[in-house]
Amino acid sequence: MVRRMNRLSQLAISGARTKTPGMYPDGGGLYLCVGSQSARSWIFRFARDGRTRYMGLGSLGAVSLAEARQKAGEARRLLAAGEDPIAARDAQQAAARAQAATAMSFRQCAEAYIAAHKDGWRSAKHTSQWSATLAAYVYPVVGDLPVAAVDVGLVLKVLEPIWKTMTETAVRVRGRIEAVLSWAKTRGYRSGENPAAWRGHLQNLLPPRRKVRQVRHLPALPYGQIGSFMAELRAEQGVAARALELTVLCATRTSETLGARWHEIDLATKTWTIAAERMKGGKEHRVPLAPAALAILQDMSAIRVGDYIFPGVRAGRPINSRALLNVLERMNRKDITAHGFRSTFRDWCADQTSFPREICEQALVHTVGSAVERAYRRSDVIDHRRQLMALWATFCATPVPRGEVVPIRRGPMAPSE
Repeated sequence: MVRRMNRLSQLAISGARTKTPGMYPDGGGLYLCVGSQSARSWIFRFARDGRTRYMGLGSLGAVSLAEARQKAGEARRLLAAGEDPIAARDAQQAAARAQAATAMSFRQCAEAYIAAHKDGWRSAKHTSQWSATLAAYVYPVVGDLPVAAVDVGLVLKVLEPIWKTMTETAVRVRGRIEAVLSWAKTRGYRSGENPAAWRGHLQNLLPPRRKVRQVRHLPALPYGQIGSFMAELRAEQGVAARALELTVLCATRTSETLGARWHEIDLATKTWTIAAERMKGGKEHRVPLAPAALAILQDMSAIRVGDYIFPGVRAGRPINSRALLNVLERMNRKDITAHGFRSTFRDWCADQTSFPREICEQALVHTVGSAVERAYRRSDVIDHRRQLMALWATFCATPVPRGEVVPIRRGPMAPSE
């Protein structure tokens, strides 16, 4: 017996290879198990409730003979106390995992959330906004704390300083905290209710957004002045002036115009197709091009230097939104914004045309009707919108004396679905 144990010790310590599968006993239920592929591991064999069970103690390369004997001794003590050593080991490992989970910080969870969702977001800008707002307002308060420790008091500590002075930003920050904490709960890093939830929770502690301050609408030009304004704009030189002119004629968002590429333009059908990933609503949008809009594109084609229709100073990049503001400043029109021309267009549609509301809203890519209505309304009514945009271009090309508005009461009947 002594010689056999010495042989086992020599085998374990030296790590000598053996081609003979089997279990080599060390005594007290401890065995060195040698597999058919020379895999060697420590096994503790014991009997409990009339069954023979085997408990792995680790591989020979990771656990020495002395360590294996110590683990086997601990297992024998548990058996003597009436406990199952395998169940005790599993419980200990589960506790260790739980402890590691609580050590996951809010910052780590937020970064993991962003990494998991950024491919589904509209743009890299959206991802950078997430990271920027969390870094500016959330991480200084709870970034390094365990995510499980974030409670209502800490959420309020983030939100209260900015809720009244930066309401829109604060609302976004609250939603992002809620999303990160929900992700952490699903992954098992925290439990309980979400302390950043609004409905039935924070709404009892913070004033509603609409009561904090009135929504400030972007300044817009009255449509009665659009003809005179466009005449002045056409006299302005430069790429930015042409970009602003196209924005007005097509009633597009600034970002949609600035990011326009030549492959989006179909001169044969006189249509500009904006891809879904460039649209605020994530849905492809076709813009009918009036003759005046096509003339702008022809002018830009003569100086084409890349794929962007309105190229910037840096190669391979379009102009930025500041360039459009610079045009307005040169025209001494700091009282209006580029985005405000969408409001100008919508007011003109309502007051000066008989086009149905649905067509006017679709020209602005606004959501109209319930989800059921939208499911049945598959057409983008581009033919009707083409007539609308042609009338708008004509109106924009007609300077109206101050105080006088020429009504345009023409338009097709509502399109059939």
